[in-house]
Amino acid sequence: MQGDYLFTWLVTMAFFVIFSISYTYNRTWLRNGIWFNLFFYSFWLSLAITILKTDNNAIIYPVGLLFIFVLFCIGLAFALQSILLLWNAAIVWRRESHSLSNSLTLYLGVGILLLPFIIKLIRAHLPAFWAELFTTFPVLCILYAVFWFYNYITVLVLYQIYWPRHNKDFIIVLGAGLMNGDQVTPLLAQRINKGIQFYQRQLRKTGHAPKMIFSGGQGGDETIPEGEAMRQYAVAHGVGANDAIAEAASKTTYQNMQFSKKIIDESPVKKPKTIFVTNNYHTFRAAILAQSAGLKATGIGSKTAGFFLPNAVMREYIAIVMRQRKLHLIMVALMFLFSLFLVVLNLHSDWIANWIQMIRQFLDNL
Repeated sequence: MQGDYLFTWLVTMAFFVIFSISYTYNRTWLRNGIWFNLFFYSFWLSLAITILKTDNNAIIYPVGLLFIFVLFCIGLAFALQSILLLWNAAIVWRRESHSLSNSLTLYLGVGILLLPFIIKLIRAHLPAFWAELFTTFPVLCILYAVFWFYNYITVLVLYQIYWPRHNKDFIIVLGAGLMNGDQVTPLLAQRINKGIQFYQRQLRKTGHAPKMIFSGGQGGDETIPEGEAMRQYAVAHGVGANDAIAEAASKTTYQNMQFSKKIIDESPVKKPKTIFVTNNYHTFRAAILAQSAGLKATGIGSKTAGFFLPNAVMREYIAIVMRQRKLHLIMVALMFLFSLFLVVLNLHSDWIANWIQMIRQFLDNL
């Protein structure tokens, strides 16, 4: 028994070591989420086994009640997820534009509400084979999407755990659109203020002022480039004019990184130390794009209004999925084949059993 008890902790520590090595080597690997979750849940399993083996009711009962309460809260949130999503959608629609990107929680909430009725209609009106296939396959796809979404949330949260040293040469602030053609939006102001905060702290601590690169081109409804509007905002809020640089050509996050890197490479600084600033929900994908652009930089995130986060995180998740769409399409095809196998196995188990028996008899006669 004691060997089993120690084995669970050894497995937990092995997962922790693998996660630590992987995360230290590259913080933008999605596999980090898998290793962390294996460590996280094996840790709680090992702790539970350890507590149970104490046979001390003064410890077991309070911890058990706490565990039941946590499960109840998780179950309640799961049961009310469609209502919570629709509630968030109503708040977003009151405060933001009614665009597709701001309606993801609405569509998801409605989809969750309608799913049981759709399954019931399929089972009632389609032949047994097609009914099983058109319910099994979507369920597998949903479970697959949920698995990767949970993994994405894990790596996104882990990426926020970062306290950069105040020794940077460059701070890149990513653009996010202007209002009224030339004014910084509240969301963009949060990014700029986060960068200014880091700039001022480093200046106080070390006396070395990093260059701030404000990256963003000019949209069709904007009268000046985002980068220039951001630079003007930063100078008005205490950044030295000589320390503020506008990058005014980029249209995407990848170009933000690519064109900012060009500015950095043209500077006289050797082996420059760089960070970028964006909203917290955007840091992970922005870091992936920075690597793709060949820019060695880690991101820090500014706070985002709570009501805005669900749609924003879902948009980022979809963008991450699209980067690996070939892999996910292959997995969807494999899940379809597996669903087909399960349906045939379920509906024709006697037929399959007879085939297996015939194969065994054939092999016995060889």
